Amino acid sequence: MGLRPSMPPAETWLPLVELALAEDIGPGDVTSALLIDADRQGEAVIEARQTLVVCGLEVAAEVFQQIDPDVAFHPRVRDGDRAAAGDVLVELGGSLRALMAGERTALNFLLHLCGVATLTRQFVDAVAGTAARIVDTRKTLPGWRTLDKYATAVGGARNHRVGLFDGILLKDNHIALAGGVVPAVKAALTSAPHNLRVQVEVESEQDAVAAVEAGVDFLLLDNRTPADLRRIAQRLQGRATLEASGGVTLENVRTIAETGVHRISIGALTHSAPGADVALEIDLGARRSGGAPA
Repeated sequence: MGLRPSMPPAETWLPLVELALAEDIGPGDVTSALLIDADRQGEAVIEARQTLVVCGLEVAAEVFQQIDPDVAFHPRVRDGDRAAAGDVLVELGGSLRALMAGERTALNFLLHLCGVATLTRQFVDAVAGTAARIVDTRKTLPGWRTLDKYATAVGGARNHRVGLFDGILLKDNHIALAGGVVPAVKAALTSAPHNLRVQVEVESEQDAVAAVEAGVDFLLLDNRTPADLRRIAQRLQGRATLEASGGVTLENVRTIAETGVHRISIGALTHSAPGADVALEIDLGARRSGGAPA
């Protein structure tokens, strides 16, 4: 898969872990307090229940670290690895109360992030051998932007702009407010920071040509048919980077990739990825503190 993406800065996702633990545990895990001795130690594993792409191990580790720094968290795979049903992802050990308290929160992070990475890898595999790259969007869960985009990168996609601050994209409403494609492009190019590339959404071959002739070299072709995409690609002959979007599925993504576009952006990678099936299982053969069988 190439270089593995780096985890986003901890300050962008640690508040999510804190919030998730606060809303789940609240003043305490009453069930475990009733059934598990406070000093009882044990072991557990987190395992895959389906084929998936691993993602989110560092976040899951932080969940247990915040509950009890003495919990041992030993990954047996790395983010970006493929895992099959039954594969052990993590081995854990420590306070059984801590393991039970962190179970749901850790799995919630893993199921979502593995789900995003897994769906992304399916799209990336579907266009393998073409010139097109899969790209993510800003259609992320509020507060999850950096983790969601990390997961798509783990799955093999290219990150598009993180927010409104690090990329210029003239969409249909911007164009309408500016009075058309050409005035919108000229206004943006005149004042755009030198380090930000201008991309413009176009809705026809005519607008695509007009935008390129006005000076833009990066087009978003939204909800165009494969025939439209192929015709625009042939007309422009490499004069602009072409990004297709809208209505992209695993069934049609390769057809889109073969039209000559360079990028395919897919909001479903983050807003509609099914949660991956992962589970935490306590090892019933582990021993109580003091050596008595569990």
